[in-house]
Amino acid sequence: MSQQRSGSGSLQSPRSPSSQAPFLSVSVTDPAKMGSGVQAYISYKVITKTNLPEYQGHEKIVIRRYSDFVWLHDRLFERYKGIFIPPLPEKSTVEKFRFSAEFIEMRRQALDVFVNRIASHHELRQSDDLRTFLQADEQTMDRARFQETGIFKKKPADLIQIFKDVQSKVSDVVLGKEKPVEESTPEYEKMKSYIFELEDHLVEAQKHAFRLVKRHRELGESLSEFGKAVKLLGTCEDDAVGKAFSELGAKSEIISIKLQKEAHHLLMSFEEPLKDYVRAVQSIKTTIAERATAFKKQCELAETIKFKEIDLNKYRLTRSEKLAEAEREYEMLKAEGEEASRKFDTIVRLMNEEIVRFQEQKTSDMGLAFHEFAKGQARLSNGIADAWRSLLPKLEACSS
Repeated sequence: MSQQRSGSGSLQSPRSPSSQAPFLSVSVTDPAKMGSGVQAYISYKVITKTNLPEYQGHEKIVIRRYSDFVWLHDRLFERYKGIFIPPLPEKSTVEKFRFSAEFIEMRRQALDVFVNRIASHHELRQSDDLRTFLQADEQTMDRARFQETGIFKKKPADLIQIFKDVQSKVSDVVLGKEKPVEESTPEYEKMKSYIFELEDHLVEAQKHAFRLVKRHRELGESLSEFGKAVKLLGTCEDDAVGKAFSELGAKSEIISIKLQKEAHHLLMSFEEPLKDYVRAVQSIKTTIAERATAFKKQCELAETIKFKEIDLNKYRLTRSEKLAEAEREYEMLKAEGEEASRKFDTIVRLMNEEIVRFQEQKTSDMGLAFHEFAKGQARLSNGIADAWRSLLPKLEACSS
């Protein structure tokens, strides 16, 4: 690729930042198949270039696999509530596609985008987990991935339930099915409406982009077969007609190659960016669900504190022996309520900042993706027109 996505998600920045300003640049390269059978996986070379003092040297090269990227994503999601964590590409479960060259390249590109978006984010780039991911040796990375803390202490069945709970939050809490504790400010409703509408439009656009890629490939395959048939037809003729048929077959095969190349370009520079933004919006919906949960907890604690105040006043009036214990419980609840309010306010503040950043990034990325689409279609159309036009004189001579 002559252009690559930057850490902000755009396909515009070369990896040669100024040595004067602080920078953190990451490349995910050289995918390689490791192992065999059901144990096989793809490893990637992750190259980090930086002048930040908290990193070990100006350049570091480590080997990572997909599960390491998952580890980084999950750690950031747990620790940075309110921030839109960049999405990961899906994990293919279809064996025949899992190790295809095209799938491997699509995943490599998506992982490169993922880690550079993190590296360019003013908060996420300061994460200790990111530094571990970019610098630790493979043994240290394995230990970090399997350490028995937080979400990693859960059993597989527990993890499945976690993901089901998140889906439930997105569908029930965000859509307003869970009553009565729900945030309903105009700004929040506007953001939810925007995200859900955006997802619908992106899914539809990505679906049609997939069909365009498929159509280019099918047309290319048909032209290739047509070209072979016409060339064979030309061998039956010894005169100018036979020569014209042979050239027609050759041009058909050339155009077939152009269509296949454009199909791949369309996949990587148009369909994949659209798919990436579908995943990004789904990630934002998960953050919205986290916000709804934080709001609910804040409200429930506030309600509990009110009831506790009533009990406390009763104990004071009756000079109950339970007063001291009730006061301790009340103070603990107050502290918990204040912490819940602080967390919710932080999530709101961060999400307000994140949605602005996301919209700016999306405008840039989508503008580039559609520009690449139009440029590719123009290039393909001109190439096809030139190829057919060069044949017209010879075909006209045969028909006259």
